[in-house]
Amino acid sequence: MNISKFQLVYLAVLSMLGFIATDMYLPAFKAMEVDFATGPEQIALSLTVFLGGMAMGQLLWGLASDKYGHRNTLAVGLVIFTAASFGLAFSTEVWHLLTLRFIQAIGVCAPAVIWQAMVIKRYSQSSSQQIFATIMPLVALSPALAPQLGVLLADSFGWHSIFITLTLMGALLIATTMAQPKEAPEVKQTSIKTDIKALLHSKPYMGNVLMFASASAAFFAYLTGMPEIMAQLGYEAKDIGLSFIPQTIAFMAGGYFGKQAVKKYGDGVVLRNLIGLFSVAALLIFIASQWELTSIWPLLAPFCLIAVANGALYPIVVNRALSSAKQSPATAAGLQNSLQISISGLASALVAAMASQALSATGIAVVICLGALWIGYIVSNKELSEHFATPDNSRVVADDKQD
Repeated sequence: MNISKFQLVYLAVLSMLGFIATDMYLPAFKAMEVDFATGPEQIALSLTVFLGGMAMGQLLWGLASDKYGHRNTLAVGLVIFTAASFGLAFSTEVWHLLTLRFIQAIGVCAPAVIWQAMVIKRYSQSSSQQIFATIMPLVALSPALAPQLGVLLADSFGWHSIFITLTLMGALLIATTMAQPKEAPEVKQTSIKTDIKALLHSKPYMGNVLMFASASAAFFAYLTGMPEIMAQLGYEAKDIGLSFIPQTIAFMAGGYFGKQAVKKYGDGVVLRNLIGLFSVAALLIFIASQWELTSIWPLLAPFCLIAVANGALYPIVVNRALSSAKQSPATAAGLQNSLQISISGLASALVAAMASQALSATGIAVVICLGALWIGYIVSNKELSEHFATPDNSRVVADDKQD
């Protein structure tokens, strides 16, 4: 894996920024409800709006990066993110919160897309697999560390300080990005329309993207519902932050052992077993969601199994998807992330719309994600895809005549 430690850390922070912006303010939901004089649905909607902005921005930044180059495009996105974060720190109305969260999401899409394209463009497929497998478990630190930092900042300085911190992070990343070597964009032989059409018709690409999106959607459904579920069970804000630690450890463990297993058994065998683990865990979550809980553990324990599966699954399906689209890696990464966030946003919206019944809504959303995961696996697998394909009637008739 021919990459410097500084570059690896830089890429990791870029990859984590969107998740940090998502997770850091979660423990402050109740405090924000009081300051904005609104209910849980409106504050939860700010997460859904954020995901909507990310869904819209991913493809646009991917297209821009392939056309204008990685460094400058990334810098523009980070400037938008930083400006919106600064505005959020001083927002006083719900519509301020929702509007600026949307703009913030548009900006943070740039690093979310471009770091993946940078890896695919600069390194071989085997090296990129190792880089993804190294960075993606590190990304899992954000769901644990970001809420803890959010609790610390909110308790010490108020929830506004969370967005000031994001502003400072954005400014630091802008400076680091401008110090990167400028890469001239390659002269493309195909049009944007042709690239997107080819990607949408590629079963290996779309199947792996759907698996990535579905696994991620289950995670976002949980993120949206967990603060309200724990509040209804009587937990405090610090407990909500602490609840993200077990799943983060599980995600990182999954990433590490998945990386070792791929080296030994190959990604095909590992992927099949991960889907089986995800399936069992999703069904356990659904069963737990139908009970009247007195503790969060019947829900948290099986979600840790999903975290193990996701930690190992993400690098496999992302590398498979993007490696099938080397002619336009940023566009492929943008479309992949756009579809991922769109599906995740739908799962989040379902749970947010039923925030007063967050437990049952989370269980339903996770099971729906499980179904989509299996569809993605079937589509990406050539043998299974052919097995489930619609029969060719003309071919059937011809075979009958021969008999």
